[in-house]
Amino acid sequence: MEQIMNYVKPELVVVAIALYFVGIGLKNTEKVADKYIPAILGVVGITICGIYVVATCDLKGTQNIAMAIFTAIVQGILVAGLSNYVNQLIKQMNKDE
Repeated sequence: MEQIMNYVKPELVVVAIALYFVGIGLKNTEKVADKYIPAILGVVGITICGIYVVATCDLKGTQNIAMAIFTAIVQGILVAGLSNYVNQLIKQMNKDE
């Protein structure tokens, strides 16, 4: 967990928490198959991180735009992975072995 946190921008940790609750909501609706939930969270995470990156970066020049796209994708995947990781930790803690 600490390794992941080293790469996630601190201001985007809240996105991982939000994605955790979005995942719980998707699970409870039963309209979305469980196998699609991580992919949906990934897309939502990339979108939210993309909005953040666009709002905070200078998008002048091709290099800055490419870096913004890269940052949005990487941060989105990381926060989605973090939310899935937290979900699995909670599930494993509640298991009786």
